[in-house]
Amino acid sequence: MTSDWLSASELRIGLGCMRLSTDADRDPERAGATIAAAVAAGITVFDTARAYGRDATELGHNERLLAGALRRSGAADIARVVTKGGMTRQGGGWVPDGRAKAIRGDCEASLAALDGLAIDTYLLHAPDPRTPWATSVRALARLHAEGLVRRVGLSNVNRHQLDAALELAPITAVEVALSIVDDGPLRGGLVQRCAELGITLIAHSPLGGVRRAATLGRREPLARAAARHGTEPAEVALAWLLSVSPTVVAIPGARRPETARAAARAAALSVTDEDQAELRPRPRAAPARPTAGEVVMVMGIPGAGKTRLAQEYVARGYERLNRDERRGSLREVVGTLDERLGAGAPRILLDNTYLTRAARNDVVETATHHGAAVRCLWLSTPLAQAQINLVTRLIALHGSLPMPDELRALARTTEGVMAPTSQMRTVRELEPPALDEGFAEVQEVAFTRAGDGEAGRSGVLVAAPALDQPGWEAALTEADPAAPHLVFDWRPDEGPDALDPAVARLRDVVSGDVSRALCPHGGGPPTCWCRPPLPGLAVAFAASHELALSRLIVIGSGPAHRTLANALGARHILAVA
Repeated sequence: MTSDWLSASELRIGLGCMRLSTDADRDPERAGATIAAAVAAGITVFDTARAYGRDATELGHNERLLAGALRRSGAADIARVVTKGGMTRQGGGWVPDGRAKAIRGDCEASLAALDGLAIDTYLLHAPDPRTPWATSVRALARLHAEGLVRRVGLSNVNRHQLDAALELAPITAVEVALSIVDDGPLRGGLVQRCAELGITLIAHSPLGGVRRAATLGRREPLARAAARHGTEPAEVALAWLLSVSPTVVAIPGARRPETARAAARAAALSVTDEDQAELRPRPRAAPARPTAGEVVMVMGIPGAGKTRLAQEYVARGYERLNRDERRGSLREVVGTLDERLGAGAPRILLDNTYLTRAARNDVVETATHHGAAVRCLWLSTPLAQAQINLVTRLIALHGSLPMPDELRALARTTEGVMAPTSQMRTVRELEPPALDEGFAEVQEVAFTRAGDGEAGRSGVLVAAPALDQPGWEAALTEADPAAPHLVFDWRPDEGPDALDPAVARLRDVVSGDVSRALCPHGGGPPTCWCRPPLPGLAVAFAASHELALSRLIVIGSGPAHRTLANALGARHILAVA
């Protein structure tokens, strides 16, 4: 199915405008000339975003720049402006904010920045792992229903997220990274899904991004195709991309007038069968002989428990291919799988995250190529339990709960160590596995926590604010006064001595050891594992006193403390009058 987003006379090449505002050497005059050259070359699609600027002080910079250039070029009435919201620039970084009020506020700010230019298509910049997906998508739907924008769509999503969004909003466009050197959306089925439904797929970074674009000429198949057509490798790469599906629109990030004109020329270039045969990503030779081997893929978010399950299979005679152990990439693991199946290995186990259809596709294609069946074991461990597993592993490696600087340093050198936001990001990226990916079987494995129960001692965690509630002493009567107690709290920029008064009050009424733990780190996305309701302080306390998590009691004063207790499997007592 073709997309009706563009008319038949419009080019399927647009202009990505981000770098006109974000580059250190940006030049307003050159940016205006680039946009004017794109208009003169017949380009009608212009991609921007409220967040495109150098930092949080420049929100709307790119939209204002684009609007002014389009007016001066006489294209204000014919240009299709694609902009995005739901992204903040905290500390110069890129932090999604998918709350409904944030999306609406960004849209209204974009309309003001565009100063009268209509928003043809408004995209959610990226999923926010802290906000329910349905909340963000419904906010998009309301913008369309109220007429603030002509169309709505999504950016930086996978097929699973698209399918979920289609139940809630009239999605007409999806923007993702797609190129001859980054075919993840192809392998993940997103391109095919958009083609089936007539949804426009806007390919950003269509030359592979700044660094890889500079090396396209060194790719021999691309260089040969360019020589046959008498053109540049970049133009052939764009033409190949448009040949992938009739719903694809490429938006290269031109920074100079000549590159904008070259991009437009690619729309008229026809890719031949000979080109397709040479340019096909990851060409594969025929196997020497088929195998009757079996491949088991163990997948799940970091901390899901993959290692424990993998060890069970290794004990049964499976050969394990694990990226962390080999200190390589998933691509290298697939290469080893290809070699081992080719050598006749009968049973192979792969336990890596494999969050996306694209990542799993490489394994399935390689196994199928050798005639081997692939079984998928999906550990659907809840995030809260995976967080406990990661923190437990972190404390075992480091000896204590690391502070943010220590955590960042460890993450650079130690596999499986990460900040909370990195783990949350994997939840956002997760696409549940399905049989239509080519699996012989998909089995969902529910999480059970092993080794925690009657063997460990009990302990009591007391949130410092709970000691300010009239009912705190009554709450304590339900716990063992001789058990170890921990007073904990989150107080940005304060030291642990701030808890001394609370510790003194508690010592007056209990006989067990009383210790303290404070998270002093600031708000925003967490950079540490110690901010409640994250489980760092509780798990460290339990580890140091050899306590069973399920035998803890949490005496709290708010929702965060209840959330922490639920994650630990602990009893929660609310201190109230």
